[in-house]
Amino acid sequence: MVFDGKWEPEMNSIPGAELGEAIPSNTEHAISVSLPTWRSNVGYEENENWVVSKMQSGYPRFFIHPEIVALEKSISDTHSRAKERCMLFPSAVVASACRSFVVSRLRQSENSVQVSDQEIRIIFLSSSQVQNTLHPQADVWAIFLPESFYPTAREFWQHTGEGISSRRAVYIHKALREGNLSVVKQSIDSPCDNNPLHRGPSRYSKHCGGNASIGTNSRKQRNASGSDGISTNDFVEMRYGRNLEADAVQQAKLAIKQRISGSMVTDCDPAGRASTQGRVQKISPEDVFLFPTGMSAIYNAHRLLRTLFGSSTMVEFGFPYLDTLKILEKFGDGCLFLGNGNDADLDELERVINDGKQISALFCEFPSNPLLRSPNLKRLRALASRHRFVIVVDETIGNFVNVDVLPYADILVSSLTKVFSGDSNVMGGSCVINPEMPFYQDISLLAAKMFEDNYWGEDAIFMERNSRDFASRVLRINQNAEALAELFLKWPTISEAPILVQNRALETNMENNTSKTRLLP
Repeated sequence: MVFDGKWEPEMNSIPGAELGEAIPSNTEHAISVSLPTWRSNVGYEENENWVVSKMQSGYPRFFIHPEIVALEKSISDTHSRAKERCMLFPSAVVASACRSFVVSRLRQSENSVQVSDQEIRIIFLSSSQVQNTLHPQADVWAIFLPESFYPTAREFWQHTGEGISSRRAVYIHKALREGNLSVVKQSIDSPCDNNPLHRGPSRYSKHCGGNASIGTNSRKQRNASGSDGISTNDFVEMRYGRNLEADAVQQAKLAIKQRISGSMVTDCDPAGRASTQGRVQKISPEDVFLFPTGMSAIYNAHRLLRTLFGSSTMVEFGFPYLDTLKILEKFGDGCLFLGNGNDADLDELERVINDGKQISALFCEFPSNPLLRSPNLKRLRALASRHRFVIVVDETIGNFVNVDVLPYADILVSSLTKVFSGDSNVMGGSCVINPEMPFYQDISLLAAKMFEDNYWGEDAIFMERNSRDFASRVLRINQNAEALAELFLKWPTISEAPILVQNRALETNMENNTSKTRLLP
């Protein structure tokens, strides 16, 4: 439905979910939660018990899904020692990275905690079931650590987005209950630098998710399951949502990559005509890498560049999403943070470089989350080309259809969880390597060597289904956003309405029915 700007909302006309319930209701793998009042939002941020104790759902990096908590408990009941906590990851590399992060952060803390790798155990559990397309291997790496270390491990979970997904947890838990999951290896050594790239008020310890809700609240959300373990919700989504079959995981991932790369190569209007003017011409699905979350894409892009350039300075340009800045600050050698992201900061960056500072990479958002500020990408690109550093752009807020930033970026990262999926029931992220940039060969060769596909197959199938109408949904969102902006501009009680700048080129573009809007910096 397209909003025409004439509707006057009646706030009581839409039935709302109760505090702490999933949005949409009865969505078993929901990534959103109902905080229906301003007070409940404040209570969530301030960790007030009347809010967090009622949470049955939440964003997966902040709120550990009850299915994951239940699997952690089952594994802990058998393998944990006294006063230990458990956390689950999709690969040995990710689990080892978490262990290294915890050890490093605790040693650097104000109390300088003396901790060794031996205090943190990693156990690899795998299914004895024969692996095939319908029954993927039920592998999980469980990290056991002292309770006092757990909040630091939660930082890793939140910042990197590398934890297991709730759908993976359901599948592994089923294998465990059926007696098909056993320990393969314990106390896994930390991988060396040549091993594959991980993929696959503070919030770290306060919204732990699950806890008391495992026995009651999570059961209220779950629907009856058949003998095959598929819930009613999942059956309805899969049967009537036209998902690909379970054995089509690779086709689903390829379709997502093609959808992303295709949106960048050509501009298609509603009539199907295409224009390639000003576009990067050579993007292929092989230049697109998929990740379990958007933060996983950012984390792994950062890790790849650290591997490529070694010890060096990276820049965060503009005020970004919280965890992006934390990745640059807490992993590697830290960063130069230029938080305004304006021309004055660009002048400062140029001064720092001219004074001899070696910059290896610059991260920015277009536009930024949540301030919606857009950096001068043309000037940044000229600076990067002159001084040979990489630009990483996060275009999640702008999205693939609305903004054309790849010509300025070496690497484009995005959260697929938001507009690309649009259905609030699956996470995902992507990383696109620009083949027309000078570092392409180095980056792409290293990415191919380091990449580890940790995107759970069932999640990919849901993401593929959800994103089929991605482009048309973006057009509706654009029309509704413009109508809302015009409405707020006339609203008498709003003192600072949005400023609508008349753009003749943009209007001409819209008149020609071209779906792509190029937001020039």
